[in-house]
Amino acid sequence: MIQLWTDLPDNVVGLTASGEVTASDYEGILMPAVEDKLTRHEKIRVIYHVGEDFEGFSAGALWDDAKLGMSHFNAWERIALVTDVQWIATTIMAIDFLIPTEIKVFPRQHLDAAREWIAE
Repeated sequence: MIQLWTDLPDNVVGLTASGEVTASDYEGILMPAVEDKLTRHEKIRVIYHVGEDFEGFSAGALWDDAKLGMSHFNAWERIALVTDVQWIATTIMAIDFLIPTEIKVFPRQHLDAAREWIAE
């Protein structure tokens, strides 16, 4: 499941992923939120919080994540990933050089610092 945050600057999409994240979460929640922000901003920021009860991504969600990233390749101004799931953090750090934006990975205990950084 993906839950969007409502208390961020207009150029920021914030979300918490919990349970199993599916393609319908991306297609019905995250993708429309990104598209909406991009109607008002040339570049946007994202804070992606992986919650304590996160169980994983469906194959469709992983595909939609890749499609979303590639379809707006130059639209990302800054990305904050907040997670204690090591394979997610490691994967992002390994592909960081392929993504033309600033990405920072924060442990869950530093969620407030990630929120401050994404809103700077």
